[in-house]
Amino acid sequence: MDCQSIAQIASWSGAQLLSGDPSFMVSGFSKDTRTLQAGDLYVALKGENFNGNAFVAEAAARGACGALIDGEIPKNLPSAFAVLRVNETLSGLQRLAAAWRKELSCRVVMVTGSSGKTTTKDFVTAVLGSENRVTATQGNYNNNIGLPLTILRASRADEVAIWEVGMNHRGEIAPLAALGKPDVAIITNVGTAHIGFLGSREMIAEEKGDLLAALPTHGLAIVPASDDFCETLAQRTKARVMRVGIEAGDLQARKLKMSDVGTKFEIVYEKKSYPAFLSVPGRHMVNNALLALAAGMECGVSLEEGIAALKNLHASKSRLAIQEYNGITMIDDTYNANPDSMEAALATVAVLPCSGRRIAVLGRMGEMGDYAEQGYRRVGKAAGVLDLLIVVHPETNMMAQAAREAGVREVYEVLNNEEASQLLLSLAKPGDLVLVKGSLTARMKEVVEALTRFNSSE
Repeated sequence: MDCQSIAQIASWSGAQLLSGDPSFMVSGFSKDTRTLQAGDLYVALKGENFNGNAFVAEAAARGACGALIDGEIPKNLPSAFAVLRVNETLSGLQRLAAAWRKELSCRVVMVTGSSGKTTTKDFVTAVLGSENRVTATQGNYNNNIGLPLTILRASRADEVAIWEVGMNHRGEIAPLAALGKPDVAIITNVGTAHIGFLGSREMIAEEKGDLLAALPTHGLAIVPASDDFCETLAQRTKARVMRVGIEAGDLQARKLKMSDVGTKFEIVYEKKSYPAFLSVPGRHMVNNALLALAAGMECGVSLEEGIAALKNLHASKSRLAIQEYNGITMIDDTYNANPDSMEAALATVAVLPCSGRRIAVLGRMGEMGDYAEQGYRRVGKAAGVLDLLIVVHPETNMMAQAAREAGVREVYEVLNNEEASQLLLSLAKPGDLVLVKGSLTARMKEVVEALTRFNSSE
């Protein structure tokens, strides 16, 4: 946010200003006293296991200029410390973000999908940032708290905003879309992430489609041409629709050739062909790149300029990041996992060059509910491209069983990441290609770190 007075913030958020200088100018916000910067306004949010109102005095001690609260005022606050009280802090934060969104003239691109949201957001940021001043979601700030804080980071000088939208229950995307007011909306795919909460892919598609329904008639919906819900999604909007995909859609990628340094491919648009390169492997990554290029063209970046912007871009940390340790090639894809992203990662392992064995260390996947057995069996079947599989945690035994049925010669079941790390270190040899993947809660990064420590100590 460009600097605004305490009085203006109080007005926009619907807060009562109880103390502090109303003319003091604020440009930053924080919901966490541990990362708060001097001069920020502290937002005292509440959750199931915490109450931000209890940390107002700490925020003041760390240099906050004031706080947005919905509780009692702590004693002995500095006299200049601004206290803005609302009935409910989250609602006040959302009202503030909605008011600031009205002040912004930038075009807004919003991204959602079952997987690939963050990578696509990063690709869109790179493409649009080649010709525009952009602001984008940082980290996982993509929910009913994160999006308002992300909107408040935008400036009137920004030309394009790229905002990621996440969900895990029905009814979460519509209010976020209403808050962000997108001009361009991207759906990466309709998969099985969070199916335990939504019950079916049909319901997931309905939820994702709420973002497209929020588009104005002059907006653009960008959807994956090969997804079986493509046309269902397209029907959710009165805006223009662009379909993109590998050998399908209005904007296509063809002739993919993958290596350990990336993917070469050809882009076809309006009967013209363009050579392209992406410095990360995976068909799904190419699809994410196409989504970004489509957004770029809509916002004034030519296809050639967008292709050039993506050429040297690397995926975000722990997303198909390739490293080599003493001749062992490690693919760190530990950021998160669901059946769709697991299958995509295994498909990538299958086509990458490898002089040794193809190995995977796979952990648990979260939020699958009644779909768990089917999801694990899907991944186990996809693991048939491997020579060796290590599955972590008893929950993954169905994956191990399906992998054996799919012909994987060596399948090991271990209880935890420490056992997985020790086993991998004893089995992996120079020339082997090793994929490590699982949900964030499975903490599969520990396996990658163990291999890193072992090789650095040799």
